[in-house]
Amino acid sequence: MLKFIHMSEGAGYSCGNGWSHMSESKDEGVQDEEQATLGELERELKNEKERNAELLTRLKYAQADLENYRKRTDRELKEAGESAARSLISRLLVVQDELDLAVRHAEKGAERADLMEGIGMVQRNLLSTLRAVGVEKIEAVGRPFDPAVHEAVAKSQGNARGTDMVVEEVRPGFLFRGQVLRPSMVKVELASIAATGEAKVSE
Repeated sequence: MLKFIHMSEGAGYSCGNGWSHMSESKDEGVQDEEQATLGELERELKNEKERNAELLTRLKYAQADLENYRKRTDRELKEAGESAARSLISRLLVVQDELDLAVRHAEKGAERADLMEGIGMVQRNLLSTLRAVGVEKIEAVGRPFDPAVHEAVAKSQGNARGTDMVVEEVRPGFLFRGQVLRPSMVKVELASIAATGEAKVSE
């Protein structure tokens, strides 16, 4: 009986020792998993840092390209503006030369007809130069009065039927690429009041 008890105690001791080994193995397994997970996270963090660094480098290059593009565009616009200005100035210098010539002829006592012909040539060349850069003269005399392009400086009552008409241009007006640069100053003949009343009745 003592022998049996002794063996049982021995067996019990061996069993307890086995549980201890199993617990240690389990802890080691958990640690291995944690180490593996930690290693994976570290690798992902490293990869993410590398991607962020690459994106930051690309962003810096993009900003540099954008700045270079802006500078190049500003330079090209400036050069284009200067080129257009030079072209216009060159054309105006031709008009200036013609004016000088007309003044010299007048000083020498040129005939009135010759002088008027020279002045007319200067005027035509100037208008041609203005048209070349998008400036056009507003038609006024003989046209219906249009407040969008005409500025009435004087009005007189007329007898004609219809609409108010421009009868005289005091100062020419001009359009620049379809937009009013300055309106024409004109004298207007108002349509007959009676005619206007008749038109309203007929409506």
